[in-house]
Amino acid sequence: MTTSHAITPQNVTGDRRILGILTPTGAAMAAVLVIAFVALFFRWFLVQHRHSSRSLEDWGHAYIIPLISIYLIRQREREIVSLSPKHFWPGIVPMLLGIMSYFYCVVAVKNHMLQGLSLVLTVYGTVLLLLGPAVARILFVPIGYLAFGITISEAIMNNITFRLQLVASRMSELALTIIGPLLGFTVQAEGNSIEIITSSGVAHPLTIAEACAGLRMLIAFLALGVAVALVACRHWWQRIALVLLAAPVALLMNAVRVTVLGLLTLINPDLAAGEAHTLIGTLLLVPALFLYMGVVWALNRIVRDPSGVPA
Repeated sequence: MTTSHAITPQNVTGDRRILGILTPTGAAMAAVLVIAFVALFFRWFLVQHRHSSRSLEDWGHAYIIPLISIYLIRQREREIVSLSPKHFWPGIVPMLLGIMSYFYCVVAVKNHMLQGLSLVLTVYGTVLLLLGPAVARILFVPIGYLAFGITISEAIMNNITFRLQLVASRMSELALTIIGPLLGFTVQAEGNSIEIITSSGVAHPLTIAEACAGLRMLIAFLALGVAVALVACRHWWQRIALVLLAAPVALLMNAVRVTVLGLLTLINPDLAAGEAHTLIGTLLLVPALFLYMGVVWALNRIVRDPSGVPA
């Protein structure tokens, strides 16, 4: 006896929805929409690329934020396909509001950060308009995650990072003071400046505001923490705990960064600036990732799901 595969109405409906998206007409409409979107916000993309390429250690993570958003969407792909996309005309309100806000921030306010937030609002409004509330609800987090790829205004970042620079300075001073007797140097600190004095009396100044502007990497660490929390944690309290650890991890990694830069000045002062400075800041994302994964491992061991309950 041969067993035939039952074709349920749900399967037929799901296949039709998939085929509707994959038709040449659907693909052409999607391509036109993407081209129109890129053309509309081309100026913002160009400025963001300029910011990221000039300060890779601070804003280079903006290049991978869209890739992470796509990955988050792929994780919910089956759930999205099971829904029935439909037009939701009230979605035109946030879409138009985003577009008008963008042009207002280009002509009047001239603020890159607000322009980026307007772009994200436009994306969500477009999804709400074309695909409906059910799909937009699932895509809310992946679309909102795009905000991590926006360069924050200098005034806001300077206000936040100045206090963090002082904390990193104290932590680095402590580390260098402990290491000093082993390598034959002493440390003097004032504000966010550290001076390393060798046994021969040569002083090597190290200003955190200049040599370690990487405290702006707080946004990169926060983006990393949110991504790991969404992908690797099962419970919301675990995700919140992991996100709250972003600032302490950023402080720890930047204290390590300043300490390493201080030690490099003893070898060659040029190693604490330029490409070496950028490379160190980028490499510190690797131990930060392992640290996050270690916390995830610990959080997942604290609470075990009952057998048979999916993660």
